[in-house]
Order: sequence, then C-alpha cells, then structure tokens
Amino acid sequence: MTVGHICPDATDDITHRAYARVGLLGNPSDGYFGKCISVSVQNFFAEVTLTPNQQMFSSRVTIEPGPSDSTVFESLETLAVTTAKSGYYGGVRLLRALCFKFQEYCAERGYDLAERGFTLEYESNIPTQAGLSGSSAIIVAGLKCLMQHYSVYIPLEEQPALVLSCEHDLGINAGLQDRVIQCYEGVVYMDFSNEEMVRTQGKGVYTRLPETCLPPLHIVYDDNPSDSGKVHADVKQRWERGDADVRSKMSRIAELAERGYKVLSSIGTDKQTGEPMIELGMLMNANFNLRKEMFGAEALGARNVEMIDTARGTGSFAKFTGSGGAAVVLCPTNSEEEREAMYADCEAKGFKVCPLVVNPGKPSGGAA
Repeated sequence: MTVGHICPDATDDITHRAYARVGLLGNPSDGYFGKCISVSVQNFFAEVTLTPNQQMFSSRVTIEPGPSDSTVFESLETLAVTTAKSGYYGGVRLLRALCFKFQEYCAERGYDLAERGFTLEYESNIPTQAGLSGSSAIIVAGLKCLMQHYSVYIPLEEQPALVLSCEHDLGINAGLQDRVIQCYEGVVYMDFSNEEMVRTQGKGVYTRLPETCLPPLHIVYDDNPSDSGKVHADVKQRWERGDADVRSKMSRIAELAERGYKVLSSIGTDKQTGEPMIELGMLMNANFNLRKEMFGAEALGARNVEMIDTARGTGSFAKFTGSGGAAVVLCPTNSEEEREAMYADCEAKGFKVCPLVVNPGKPSGGAA
C-alpha cells in the first residue's frame, strides 16, 4: 500500500513546533492510571525542520546535532558546565527513536513509504530538565514533520502513544500527559483511570476546557536541572509492588485533578478572582504536598523545594509543573502588589519568572 505522494519538486523545508506544557493538577498520577489537567504553554517550544533531499531519488536520512549534542568542548570545565545544565543527552537520540518508531508504525500497517530521504534539524528554547516536557516536544514536532513529508495521516488520538513509545525505547520514565497536551494543545482534562483502555489502546478520555477558564498563572523556573527519570524511579517501583501508601497518595492526587476540573468548569469564561481561585490554589498546594510526602524532600531536591516555598511565602499557591525545576504559580487576587512581591522574592533567590501564556488548542479537536 502506497501512502501519499511526495511531489518531485517538493523541496521546501517543512517546519513544525511543539510547545512546553504545565501540569496544573494531577501529575504524576497520569503515569499511574490517574487523572490530570494540563496546559499547553506558548512561552517555550521546540522546533524541528525537515529538509527533503535535493535529489529526489536519494533515500539518505540525516539527523543534524543540536547544541545539546556536542561532543567537542573548549575545556573540561566547559564540558562539566554544559552537562550539568543540559544533561548527557541531546535531541539526536530522540529524533532517531522517532524515525525508528514511525517506520515501524507504518510498516505494521502496510504503508509503502516514498523513498525520498531528508535531513532533520531541531532547536528548542524550553529550559532543560525543568519539568516542562522539552524532550517530548522535540519528538512531537518531528512527528508532524514526518507525517507531512510522507503524507501519512496518524489519528490525533494515536499520536501521544507513538511519541511515548519513542521515550520508553530510550528508557525515559513518563506517562501520557505530556504527549497528549503537546498533540492536542490548549487546556485538557485527562482521565487515565480505565487501566484496560490505557494498556490496550494507549489512550485515556480527554476533555477540553476553554483557555478562558484559567486564572492568570505564572511560571517560575531554575537553570539548575534535575533528572526527572531518576526522581520517578523509586516511586514507580513501590507502586508496582503494591505499596499501600504510594497507591493511596496517587489516588488522592488524581482526585485533586477531578476536583480542579469541576472548579474550572464552573468558572467557564469568567476568570476573575474569588472563591473558585482560592479553591484551585489550595488544590495546587495539596498536589505538591502529597508529592513531597510520597517522594521525600531529598529526592525532590533542596533547590526545587526552595522554589515552591519562596513562591508560597508571598501568599501565592504553587506546585511543580512536572517533576521539578519549574513551578506554576497562582496569585490569589492577582493584584499588582501580589505579583510584584512574588516576582521580587523569586528573582532574589535566582529563579526566573514569567507570565504563563496559553497556547490555544486545535479547533479541529480530538478531545471532547
């Protein structure tokens, strides 16, 4: 079966973006058959460019290294500083895994892909290892490029599982949340409680929320990264062993997302301050508190805990956006005084702060 047709004179570059995400409520229960609310964030994104080979009969595939894929450094100190900031791995392995899984996906369905090869390049301004889903953003952006290049249609509901399979092949501990929000965009409430559906179909039940229901939110992040894969490792093992404490806390975190969904649904398009915002903020605080009890302050990292404590010290509500390195913050009344106090205190501790800009969802949907 031949899928699509690449025009002989189709030499134009193909470029797509995928945006960072903020876990507003429920994470990390998404990886444990829980529930969550996630937000697509326009502030940060990964961009992948696919350039078709100039010779239309050339099937060569090239993946160009990015800034995080360096193998040559000016000094040992430069190597150490770069590694501390960006980790040991860059984006080449992510795009290579994507190409492998994409080819596998198409082969399993009998798709006869055109032979014309390409070069993939990527760049990203998503802070590294900050719990903003930078790795999966590169894969999602790359997937969009491959689908367009080969004229292959992959249903929206199947894309997150394909992206996740790339990361699992690389040994990255993750759930579906990040890949869902980066494919669907906007604001999405996700229910992964149907274990059979998640295991057999690789998806949950997704419900869109209007971006206008969100109150003004802020992102606080740090340039000192931590490896979220290691953070998850011990808790994952305990959950799989049936640890009662972990199972109970994961269930409670999932319930926070469900309650948050009801709060945001009641707000509709009115995002003024008031009791609903206080309730949402308290749910955010409870989410982080349960995570801290479950993982332990040492595993979360002193700097990450300091980030949350600093934001909360001004009267704001705060939780991790992911597994550490960044926080999503809600100022109760969103007054100028509150915002300035939170920004000043966080910046004084060396953290960076910015207003969260929501990336609108795809109008064509996929979620209810």
